[in-house]
Amino acid sequence: MKTILFAFRVSDLERSLAFYRAVGYTELSTVPFDDGSSLVWLKLPEEPAVSLELVHRPADGSIETGGFEHFAIEVDSLSATIDRLTAAGLEPAPPELPGGPDGPKTSWLTDPDGYRIELVEWPPGGPPQVN
Repeated sequence: MKTILFAFRVSDLERSLAFYRAVGYTELSTVPFDDGSSLVWLKLPEEPAVSLELVHRPADGSIETGGFEHFAIEVDSLSATIDRLTAAGLEPAPPELPGGPDGPKTSWLTDPDGYRIELVEWPPGGPPQVN
């Protein structure tokens, strides 16, 4: 088994697509429905398939993001990613070292609907391994 994607309900599809494009996602496909709803499948450049689905259901009214903590994106260089996102008009948080100086470097980013994204640069040797 494996996780194939996360689906987020979004309030403004074009605003969310602009945000996720700036993060680095590309659109794979859009599935429109007769009621004006749609699904948009996205992936990051190094991913083999869809990893994020944006669900737009205007008729269902406002959305609430409660109950969801965050998802994480691995980056090669946190400082370069923060610079690129800032230049694109996004507002990543300053870098943090939650595991101390030998642990991962992280930064937080929030999408237009309030979903939180953790950007992670692993230390040399990569992420922790499961034994």
